[in-house]
Amino acid sequence: MESSPSDSDLDLLKQSAASDAAAFHQLVDRHADRLFGLAVSLLPNRADAEDVLQETLAGAYRGLVRFEQRASVKTWLTRILILQIAKWRRERKNKRTEPIDPQAASAVDHEASANSRMDVQAAMAKLSPEHQEVMVLREFEQLSYEEIAGALGVPRGTVESRLFRARAELRVKLKAYR
Repeated sequence: MESSPSDSDLDLLKQSAASDAAAFHQLVDRHADRLFGLAVSLLPNRADAEDVLQETLAGAYRGLVRFEQRASVKTWLTRILILQIAKWRRERKNKRTEPIDPQAASAVDHEASANSRMDVQAAMAKLSPEHQEVMVLREFEQLSYEEIAGALGVPRGTVESRLFRARAELRVKLKAYR
C-alpha cells in the first residue's frame, strides 16, 4: 500500500526531529515553493517573501520536536508562515513599504490581462491582513476552511466570516470589472 503525501511528510518530519538533515531538506523541497507563493501573495515584494520564508523554515526546524500532529505538516508549515508574516507586519507597521511587486500576481488567473492582474492585486493589498490571508489561503491555495482555521489559529466560523467580508469588500473594489 502506498503512503499518502501527508504520511510521507509525517515520516520526514519524524526523521528530521531525530536529527536527519537530509529528511528536513526533503521536507523543505516539498513545501518551499508553495510557501514562497503564499508569502509573495501576502507581502509587498519578493525580497520580503524570501526573508519571511527563511524565518519560517528556521522556525519549523526549531519546532520539529514540538510538532503534535494535531494538523497536517502542510497546515503546520502554513501556520508558521502566517505567524512570521504577522511578525514581519508588526515590525514594519510604522515603516513605509514599497507597493506590491507586480510579479507576485502569479496566483491570479494567467489569462487575464496584466492590467487586471495588477488591479486585483492592488485591491487585495487594500484588504486588511486578516482578509488577505483568508482570501489567499482559500482562493489561491485552495485550503479547506478547517485547514485555514488551523493555519490561522482561529475558529472555522471566524474563517467563514472573514472570507465573506473579504469577498464583499473585493466585489466593491472591483465593481468596474463586472
